[in-house]
Amino acid sequence: MELIALVTLFFVGTLAGFINVLAGGGSSLTLPALILLGLDSATANGTNRLAILVQNILAITGFEQEKQNQFKLSFRLALFTLPGAVCGALLAINISDLWFQRILTVIIILVAASLFVPKPGGRNQKNLDKENKWQGYLFLFLLGFYGGFIQVGIGFLLMVVLYHFIDRSLVKVNVHKVFIVFLYTIPALFVFILSGQIDWILGFALAAGNGTGGWIAARLSVKKGDKIVRFVLALMLLFMAVKLAGQSL
Repeated sequence: MELIALVTLFFVGTLAGFINVLAGGGSSLTLPALILLGLDSATANGTNRLAILVQNILAITGFEQEKQNQFKLSFRLALFTLPGAVCGALLAINISDLWFQRILTVIIILVAASLFVPKPGGRNQKNLDKENKWQGYLFLFLLGFYGGFIQVGIGFLLMVVLYHFIDRSLVKVNVHKVFIVFLYTIPALFVFILSGQIDWILGFALAAGNGTGGWIAARLSVKKGDKIVRFVLALMLLFMAVKLAGQSL
């Protein structure tokens, strides 16, 4: 039975890693799977972070192989998420989902709509970044807190912030996103390790799957461009909105 569970986690992780790198919301598959296998919500949350870390390491590798990286900018952006991620992880031991589900339902609908708002005319991206960069940095801090706290749906939120404040290319947005999540996951994972809320056997099986899916998605997003990223993102946002709306009513 344990072998079946590990194999199942690998395949669930592969799908989740693919979805996470192209869009977001993969943790909505992995967390229920871990809980179904007997983990409490806090340990499932912590175990999932191990898979997220491996997933983004391999996704970064995939982007690097496709000559798509901006490590200097990605690192600078990621630094703003670190303080929030540590605070969020410290609160993640006792998670209450109801209000999170209600609020996230509204947020992801807004995220989906914002991705199809036309780029403002008459202003180049360089000026847009300069004028709004501090707003973007504040959002990154808050998203670091959210990501450290619960993680589910963070890909959606990071993508909309990066899309509007940093770059209009969804491929480049994904490059920054996976690096940011990778970096802030390190201290968040450390908090879960110290609290003893990691199942290492299940975690490594899930991580192998997440890593595989993340690497494939990184390579595919570069080859297919914004079109596939936008399609998968919109599809996952719709799925998450329907799912969360049903749970919160």
